[in-house]
Amino acid sequence: MKKRLKPEVAKLLGFEPKPKTIHGNPRYYLNAEKLEQLEKINKGILDSCNTLEVNPATVKHLWKKTKDESVFIKNPLFVEQQDKAFEEIINKLDANINEVIEKSVKRCKTKPKIIESNCLFDMTVFTDAHIAMNPNPNGFSLYGGKWDAEELNIRKNILINKILETKKSNKLIIFDLGDFMDGWDGETVRKGHKLPQNMSNEEAFDVALDFKISLIDVLINEYKEIDIININDDNHSGAFSYVVNSSFKRFIEKRYNNINVINQRKFIDHYIYNNKVFVATHGKDGVNLRFGFKPKLDAVQIEKIENYLFENDLVSKNLEVFFIKGDSHQDIFDNSTSQKFKYWNFPAFSPSSNWVQTNFKKGLSGFYNFNFKKDSYSQHPYYFKWENN
Repeated sequence: MKKRLKPEVAKLLGFEPKPKTIHGNPRYYLNAEKLEQLEKINKGILDSCNTLEVNPATVKHLWKKTKDESVFIKNPLFVEQQDKAFEEIINKLDANINEVIEKSVKRCKTKPKIIESNCLFDMTVFTDAHIAMNPNPNGFSLYGGKWDAEELNIRKNILINKILETKKSNKLIIFDLGDFMDGWDGETVRKGHKLPQNMSNEEAFDVALDFKISLIDVLINEYKEIDIININDDNHSGAFSYVVNSSFKRFIEKRYNNINVINQRKFIDHYIYNNKVFVATHGKDGVNLRFGFKPKLDAVQIEKIENYLFENDLVSKNLEVFFIKGDSHQDIFDNSTSQKFKYWNFPAFSPSSNWVQTNFKKGLSGFYNFNFKKDSYSQHPYYFKWENN
């Protein structure tokens, strides 16, 4: 049997470690004896994690040293314990949110403005709002920047105005492609990476929820139907985004009858509207991918995406496929590298963080509005001015 092995594990099994391939760790042929040895090694790692005198959830890696060997091992219990903790938080909050909403939220009547149009639907895409991020934590970042509730509200109003300016149909689809929140307790989902922030968890929750509710409160009377898809499997927000978006869904769907909120918890999922398919992802998840989808396609990424399309029966002459992502904070649309799908990267809604300013450049932030017809579409990018940051 062939198995992919890390270099340190291959060495323990008596193999000469091979270099990594474009697909990751190299494959080795394991006979019955080697498979038994591998099982013992894996069991030994788990036993070591379970007998630690510290909480395994706080130990990401183990470093086992002997006189002759030194092995660096990823703790397999680390993510499992973190996920369990997040689920407990979510379940407790869900129960409280349900009770409050059922008691206090009343149904509101809407009077949408119906227009005559041959446009199938309008679409708005924003990503990487990073609510609570502080882009200028010490006052000396390269390009400065201000990102707080006031600035978020300014950008929300611009977003609303541009949606109404480009309106061509009676249906609106809104995609939030993830990293809506900057991080719980000033850390990314994987933990161990401190983030400069200017809000507490509670303040960030209130600001984020108000952003989404107030956005819909204005748009609900402009469209006969609104769908909003929120991605929750990302590298900054994770469970924090889910709690915000779950609260938003329950509140807004109880308040209005012409809105549908989908909180996407898969790393990749897809949505079919007429003859268009939108395959949506943040681009990087909270557990498995250290390096996510790149802003420019390569052979490995094409294979991953095409495999997803085949597995979900989305390869058809009658369907136009758009793969949409955030994460990279770059505005790059590739319509030709693949013949089976378009590959669209969207700019961040937030200004550049201090880290991005230092490691890359001043950056560009904004969002996109679209109008889709059966055989064509128009796109309307908007870029925020740096003076507003």
